[in-house]
Order: sequence, then C-alpha cells, then structure tokens
Amino acid sequence: MTSFLTHRARVHDAALPPYRRHSALRTCLTEFAPYGLRATYHHLTVSARMPRILEADPDSLVRAVEELNEARALWLARAEQYAAQRRAEKRAGRREPPVTAWWDRPWPGSPDAVWYQDPFLHPPLSLPDYVRRQNALLDGAGLPGCPACGEEGPAVPVPTGHGRAELCRCCARVLVPCPCDRWHGYQPQPPVGWSQTWRRAHMTGSGEPNPHWPTLLETARVERLVAYESPHGPC
Repeated sequence: MTSFLTHRARVHDAALPPYRRHSALRTCLTEFAPYGLRATYHHLTVSARMPRILEADPDSLVRAVEELNEARALWLARAEQYAAQRRAEKRAGRREPPVTAWWDRPWPGSPDAVWYQDPFLHPPLSLPDYVRRQNALLDGAGLPGCPACGEEGPAVPVPTGHGRAELCRCCARVLVPCPCDRWHGYQPQPPVGWSQTWRRAHMTGSGEPNPHWPTLLETARVERLVAYESPHGPC
C-alpha cells in the first residue's frame, strides 16, 4: 500500500489510541492536502467536527480522513488522465503543457499562497467539491466566480504600498495581482498561531466552533491581511 493508504488504515484502527490515529491523519495530509497542510487540517477539524479532546469523538478522525480520501481519489483519477494526455502531446512534439495542472502549481507566488499564511482563509467547499471544481477548470469549463471557491461577490482591495491587489472576499485568493512584477505575500494581523490551530483551540470539547475563540481568528476576514513584498520574484 502507499503511505497514504497505510496511514488511512491506522486512522480507522480503533485499537490505537486517538493521539496515534491523529498522527496518522497528519501523515495523510503530508501526502495530499489541496488547501495546503495547515488550511486543509483546519478545514477537516471543522467539517468533521473534530473536538479539542479527541477522546470525546475519535470517529471524527475517520470522518476527516474519508473526506480527504474521497478528494484524493478524484485527484488521482484526473492526474492519470492528465499524464496520459501529456505523453500524447509530447509524442506530437508539444513539450510545454498548454496549461499547468492545478496540483503542479508551486505555492510560492501562487494566487492561493495566502492559505499558507492564514489556515482559516480557505474555500468553504468540501475537499471533493474543491477538487471537482479544479478538475473542471483544468478541462476548460467556464465556471463563474472565484476560481478557487466560486464566490461571485466583489473582490476586496488590499494595498501593497505602491498599488493594490484584489482578493476574493471569501477565500482570499488573489484575483487581480499588484500591477508591479513582484509577488506579494499576505500576512494576517494578528498572526495565526499554528500550535493553537493544531491543538484545535478553535473547537470545543464537543466538536463545535469555540465561541470564545478570538473574533479576528474566528472569522475569515480578508480585510485583516497586510501585504508584503516577497523575495520569490516575479509573478
């Protein structure tokens, strides 16, 4: 079995203590995390209703890994088709792909890179729905709204110091980059602590959102992002 499937089986193993099953889920996320590891983990804690104390609902780990597994299966099927398509294109002399597959986009400089800075800012879609949307866009579908989440509301302008970028008001994907030829990162203020997110401080012991979690972190507000110039180079 692949590493993902091996650790998925461990998440399902009720004979293991919850912390071991949780660790196996983390390993699965290192193999496949469409929102990035941190944002995908945050999404799963909410969608699977993963409590702060895992012993209260260890089955939440199974719900989380199964959502991840369903999305991964959709990705693997499309990736296999894409690989066969690229082999045919190369035989025909087309060395450069007409479009980069969404799973091959590097995160540094990506329009979605803000999810690495703030794991609370990610699409509200389930992981399978997100993968279906990305696969459809790769196939040339003309889907409305934000490419990541489908939000059709007006973008949020974020000053960059010498211009401005426009970000999706729902998931903070960069829809219109800064007019300069540099890529800008977007840092939440105040910064989001990963250790607290990993320990699910944003969740209650029963698996509901923590009502006492600081408002700025509880609500995914694009307005709290501050742009900074990244050394990664041109967009």
